[in-house]
Amino acid sequence: MTQIQFNLNVEDIKGIIIKSELDEVVKSCVVLILNEYMEKERDEHVKAKAYERSDHRQDYRNGYHDRGLLMSLGRVELLVPRTRSGDFSTTLFEKYQRTEQSFLLAILEMYLQGVSTRNVTKVIKKLNGASISKSMVSKLTAKIQTEIETWNNRRLEEISYCPYIFLDATYIKAREENKVIAKAIYIAKGLTNQGKRTILGLKVAAGESFDMWCQFISDLKKRGLAAPKLVISDAHEALKRAVELEFNGASWQRCLVHFKRNIVDAMPKKDNVEVKHDFQRIYQEIDPQKAREQKNSFIQKYENENTLQKAIRLLDEGFEDSIQYMNEPTHRHIYIRSTNALERVNQMIKARAKVIKIFPNDDSAFRIAGSILLDYDEKQKHKNCLF
Repeated sequence: MTQIQFNLNVEDIKGIIIKSELDEVVKSCVVLILNEYMEKERDEHVKAKAYERSDHRQDYRNGYHDRGLLMSLGRVELLVPRTRSGDFSTTLFEKYQRTEQSFLLAILEMYLQGVSTRNVTKVIKKLNGASISKSMVSKLTAKIQTEIETWNNRRLEEISYCPYIFLDATYIKAREENKVIAKAIYIAKGLTNQGKRTILGLKVAAGESFDMWCQFISDLKKRGLAAPKLVISDAHEALKRAVELEFNGASWQRCLVHFKRNIVDAMPKKDNVEVKHDFQRIYQEIDPQKAREQKNSFIQKYENENTLQKAIRLLDEGFEDSIQYMNEPTHRHIYIRSTNALERVNQMIKARAKVIKIFPNDDSAFRIAGSILLDYDEKQKHKNCLF
């Protein structure tokens, strides 16, 4: 994989930002970085630096040609390196093509179906610089839809065993029979025994329910997903019940971040430094039995404090579900005790949804979410294992 180093003068950059429109500064920086990326790719292909004599040289530089790249920040013009043989081809455009096409497509669908905002035409012109025909939209739609559906329906036996599975849903707005309703995007993410993250599947449906979670998990199992050791999610009651039914025998880990936040929110806002300190000591333990001892000590110390009764009740009721990760190897704890990693994926989807505002239909939401998740999944393959 190409590695790029930059030596930037921070003061010069500050000056440019102060004197320029921010959008144009961002675009200029992106152009510099992407041009440098392609330059490094050509260097690796040629096997020699510019003007360098080398026995390992495989080709010669031959200037550049201009090419535009459509990105969510707008259209940028790049200098694409060429070689004398013509064999060199940058991977840059392939990497950006899927997610940026799907982003543009979703905006175009809004426009063509008459559900766009007042400024959508301006957005299209800014992104593409020209109008786009319905036939091009149809062709683009079919290509992206097929690619994402194929990936989302792939057999999961091909993936290494995932002892840890994360489940969550994020919400977007979509039109259905002339009504705007909230739709849930169900997402399943796995963590393999080797420490590789992978997206297992997604589904767009109307709201979260026990039946829909059961159907989503059942579909994963039909595609070959083996029963995990631990399922990590928030405390949504329908989701929890579905996990108990569909993954019988697996432990359920309640997202520790959400759980701790709920308890702290139930504590008094003032004069609680010592209380918070004692509470945090519970989860500084790595052994479940020692954590239980710390929890019992906390309750005994504060059981007569009226202002802490709700916090103590929440802790006592949800404690065991919050420490299931402690039964796994210690070096894995940080990765399996919360849904934070999955929520970061959700944020990428929400960022796109914020721009689009209202999806014209479920298929449009599926394409946007699917393109983001597929791109994320492919990037994970090239990352180092977590453990």
